[in-house]
Amino acid sequence: MGKISPVSAKYIVHTEIEIEGTVDRPDIIGAIFGQTEGLLGSDLELRELQKSGRIGRIEVISEIKSGKTYGTITIPSSLDKTETVVVAAAMETIQRIGPCNAKVAIKKIEDVRISKRNFVISRAKELLKEFTDNILPDSQEITEEVAKSVRMMEVQDFGPAKLPAGPAVKDSEEIIIVEGRADVLNLLKCGFKNAIALNGTSVPPSIIPLCEKKTVTMFVDGDRGGDLIIREVMGVTDVDFVVKAPDGKEVEELTKKEIHKALRGKITSEQAKLEVKDTPTPRTTLRKTGNSRPTQRAQTNTRTYSKPTTQRTYPQRSVTPRKAVVSMEKKKQFKKLLEDLVGTRGAFILDANMKVLGKVPSAEIQNTLRSLKDINAIVFDGIITKDIATLAEKNKVSYLVAMDAKIKDSESKVHILIKKFL
Repeated sequence: MGKISPVSAKYIVHTEIEIEGTVDRPDIIGAIFGQTEGLLGSDLELRELQKSGRIGRIEVISEIKSGKTYGTITIPSSLDKTETVVVAAAMETIQRIGPCNAKVAIKKIEDVRISKRNFVISRAKELLKEFTDNILPDSQEITEEVAKSVRMMEVQDFGPAKLPAGPAVKDSEEIIIVEGRADVLNLLKCGFKNAIALNGTSVPPSIIPLCEKKTVTMFVDGDRGGDLIIREVMGVTDVDFVVKAPDGKEVEELTKKEIHKALRGKITSEQAKLEVKDTPTPRTTLRKTGNSRPTQRAQTNTRTYSKPTTQRTYPQRSVTPRKAVVSMEKKKQFKKLLEDLVGTRGAFILDANMKVLGKVPSAEIQNTLRSLKDINAIVFDGIITKDIATLAEKNKVSYLVAMDAKIKDSESKVHILIKKFL
């Protein structure tokens, strides 16, 4: 009896037989052992190989057709490749089985490990796909997702205009008026549940009676648009305090510490009026008066301001200046750095001399932009979003290089470079 099966063998020899007569299965097996005995020496004797378990059970399948016997012989082998083919070749020396002439031919020698390897590769691909589709997020992603869902559930619609507002707007004695929904969400994240958004520059009617009953704090972005909103709101309703985000920052970008610091430094509405008294009259107000001269005067004053920092411009109407062409040498440098980052989810921070200042995770790019100065380029394994491009533009970054981008190069002052164009 053989000690191995085709399942545990390394190779399987498949043989076809043709016998010119009628013989039984025992006759075929006897011919295999009898006619190969002593042919290959004691080391490759079939009986001894079976006893040691190096040759498995020899399977013979036969059938009789038109007075001839046809069949197959299957020999499992755990010998090495050379010894296996020698044993297989010995099978073809069989010329007679019983009283009949016979012809034995090796059909193929199957490497069982290749079949198993192909199965492993195929199954591994299926498992990888399932794993990728159903992968569990890391702990940070879980906490962020839970916190986001809680904040979204807490945001309510206020009034006919369905303004985004925190759950405590109706019951709180104090409210914070911000510009948009993202500002309300950020304040909720930091524990302020009494914020309400304007959803634009105009003042919704539902906010006016609310401001008459409660202590109102205006919290706007640290840009020109924030000044316009302050003036617009104070011209329509009563505001008790005014807070501005740090220059160049938006309320939705502020950390909890920055929000608390800003609110502690709030000023009264009277002081805010003094600070914005030089602000040109908004276009909506000028249209209501029907007087074209103030518009002309405001435009003239804008042109005669000597300091560029005091020039009154509308950000939404600014035109992105034409950018210089990126040299081939720089593209090659960026391409090499990007190739080094493939699969790492990391980011290289470069200075003006194209030297690497450090490497950070791609998820920390925005925090890095807020904390570091003099960044010339960022190369990272990820996708360039509008938020990253906006923050990079504010920090005077010249190049953003990544695998892909959700923003076009023409939409930003920063050079947007992706892998397929390098």
